[in-house]
Amino acid sequence: MKLQKVKKYTRIEEVSQQEIELLVSRVNNCSWRQTFHIQPVSGLLNDPNGFCFYAGEYHLFYQWHPLGPFHGLKYWYHTKSKDLVNWENVGIAIEPNSYFDSHGVYSGSAIEHDGKLYLFYTGNTRDEKLDRHPHQCIAVMDKEGTILKLNESVFDHVPEGYTEHFRDPKVWKEGEQFYAVIGAQTTDQTGCVGLLSSPDLFEWKFEGEVQTQLDDFGFMWECPDYFVLGDQGVLILSPQGVQPEGDRYQNIYQAGYVLGEEIDLQKKEMTHGNFEELDRGFDFYAPQTMEDPNGRRILVGWMGLPEVEYPSDVNGWAHCLTVPRELTVRHGKLRQTPIPELESLRKSKTEVSGSITNEVKTYDEFSGAAYELVCDFERGDAAIYGVEFRASGEEKTVIQYDATQKKVILDRTLSGEEVAIAYGTERKYQLDGEKIKFHLFVDSSSVEIFVNDGEAVFTSRIFPSAESKEIRFFATDGSVNFKAVKWDY
Repeated sequence: MKLQKVKKYTRIEEVSQQEIELLVSRVNNCSWRQTFHIQPVSGLLNDPNGFCFYAGEYHLFYQWHPLGPFHGLKYWYHTKSKDLVNWENVGIAIEPNSYFDSHGVYSGSAIEHDGKLYLFYTGNTRDEKLDRHPHQCIAVMDKEGTILKLNESVFDHVPEGYTEHFRDPKVWKEGEQFYAVIGAQTTDQTGCVGLLSSPDLFEWKFEGEVQTQLDDFGFMWECPDYFVLGDQGVLILSPQGVQPEGDRYQNIYQAGYVLGEEIDLQKKEMTHGNFEELDRGFDFYAPQTMEDPNGRRILVGWMGLPEVEYPSDVNGWAHCLTVPRELTVRHGKLRQTPIPELESLRKSKTEVSGSITNEVKTYDEFSGAAYELVCDFERGDAAIYGVEFRASGEEKTVIQYDATQKKVILDRTLSGEEVAIAYGTERKYQLDGEKIKFHLFVDSSSVEIFVNDGEAVFTSRIFPSAESKEIRFFATDGSVNFKAVKWDY
């Protein structure tokens, strides 16, 4: 069996060890392999799942198809960390080998109960006509890391009025009762969130649909997440089918949130403000959060999108996860900031400051393929100013502020190998400010840019050649003062 001819639902046990080793070797020889992001050893990674702190360690699982960079038979893969920075690959956590998950272990979440970790996930099954039939399932992990699935699913049907797109439970406990929000689609093809309840994690009841002010907002809501931050309820979701609107909703699918009152669990409704995108870049989807022992709300997202091909596909792998980010509420919106623990990755430090007038400037030691860069611009009279990075004669990725439009613009037109150009090569965010701060985390094939301490974030995959390492600072039609600090990783 040749791996390039693997059928969608081929199991990893059906492939020889030699073929797997050849695939892993091809993956490892890829110049776009990341240096500090979670990525698959082979094949495709997508949704982060079961993000939690348990038995003294952070645990993070993700959907994984090991045999190639396409959405085949999904497993849950397990990685863990003591500091949210250095991650250890544990291996396969949940296999699709039961009647209730025969065609894939789909997304879900984790909750500690009675000293054990309960992994609540959607099992995907298909009948002889390949029609989908989801089950909600539980696997239990003990403090030694042993994971055992229950012998049967805990919720084996789709409620009346909804389609078979009924998945991705996110569980929490309130008082003595367990609840879960679940992504769903009504029979009239609109996205929504359902609410499940349980007294013990084993017997689940469908309470109904959570009523929101998002009417006719896409055809499916994936990977919902609900939590309370401060005194406000936050509902995160990944809606599919939302049409572009100005600079918003430019990707194939979106990920965002509504902020408002806590969900009224009796009335099954949430009063909230507008839907806001969590990320304004090209590649961000299906985020999941957890509360750490210090009470911080930490988010990790999938740095990729469904139904999009990526240049690393030819090397036998696809996708990675974002760096962990702390969520806070400020001025009625969620802010994401990189967790301080990431500072432990910093090595040699380089600083520069000065003025730029109608020019592009480079500096010694300001180059690289994996680094952290903080650049502060003091608003001058320049029309446009910013940073070009992973640059060479032919390639560059650009983050800039257009003072005329009052917009931050990420441009990957010349970033290297093309990605999803049908959806455009620029992403924009409206921002009016006297000071502009770009905080970049650049890796071999990605960038995460935090603007003005998390007021906006641009997360994107980029695929430049290995030689494209220059960093350039520029201003056009005027002057701007700036200072920059870079740490090699």
